[in-house]
Amino acid sequence: MGAGERVVVIGAGVSGLTTAIVLAEAGVAVHVIAEELPGATSLAAGAMWGPYLVEPKHMVDEWSECSLEVFRELADDPASGVRLASGIEASRHADQPPDWATSLPDFIPCSTAGLPAGFASGYRFTVPLVDMPVYLDYLQRRLHDADGTFEQRWLGSLDDVGPASAVINCTGLGARTLVPDLDLRPIRGQHVVVSNPGLTEFFSEDTGASQDLLCIYPHGDTVVLGGTAIDGDGSLGLDERAASAILARCVEVEPRLAEARVIAHRIGARPTRGRVRVEADRRSDGTLVVHNYGHGGAGVTLSWGCAAMVRGLLTDR
Repeated sequence: MGAGERVVVIGAGVSGLTTAIVLAEAGVAVHVIAEELPGATSLAAGAMWGPYLVEPKHMVDEWSECSLEVFRELADDPASGVRLASGIEASRHADQPPDWATSLPDFIPCSTAGLPAGFASGYRFTVPLVDMPVYLDYLQRRLHDADGTFEQRWLGSLDDVGPASAVINCTGLGARTLVPDLDLRPIRGQHVVVSNPGLTEFFSEDTGASQDLLCIYPHGDTVVLGGTAIDGDGSLGLDERAASAILARCVEVEPRLAEARVIAHRIGARPTRGRVRVEADRRSDGTLVVHNYGHGGAGVTLSWGCAAMVRGLLTDR
């Protein structure tokens, strides 16, 4: 981008903020427009690095590896909300681990004796855990320090953006009507935040396509427990029965959670489509639009890699 050119990023979830930072720190004049600052869906995330259930695989591998390198660097800064944590992912079946896990330098298969009752296979590794409220605050400060600007308002159309040399569409589910993209669908996610009884390691179950998830992500004084993945459901109201089931599943694996105090509930709708969309097109007036959405439950995992690709698409325009 040339000097004085203005790029508008739509959306202030983890994808929008990360993309805006990558551009602003490269010297681009960036203006973020978002209905919510920060995005509610990203605030509801757990969150652990891991390229789950998203396509296309060859690009997902590249994007997630790029993000992993950045998160490892961010873990050196306590203010970022990112830390490297050891833990276990397990399955109730004799499943093979995914290739992204076996490629981690500290990957170790677990014996059944080292797993909770009822689990048949598992493995230990170290990956970034991200405390999302802290991390999103960090991203906003970092963008401000790079001279990025913010504007909170709802956009009914790309025509409402205003003057811009290029527009970056990071609207998540909003792209369903803004583009429009009818391939997008919500997958409802719910987490329960509880007081931490002394946990430092994560635990995650490979539940496949089940809508009932099991994850335990400790973040200092709190633990985020999950979860749900209800395909096609975009409702954001609290489901008390689902919350009770989440707690029960997690207590079965980690009994110390039985006396933990419930602090909050987080509900979000993961923006999901057959393939993550990171690509450029042009509007009828010639304005370049770069799309960066549809990350499903892997928005954090793909954020820095997708942002780098957006920068490349702007450079190659």
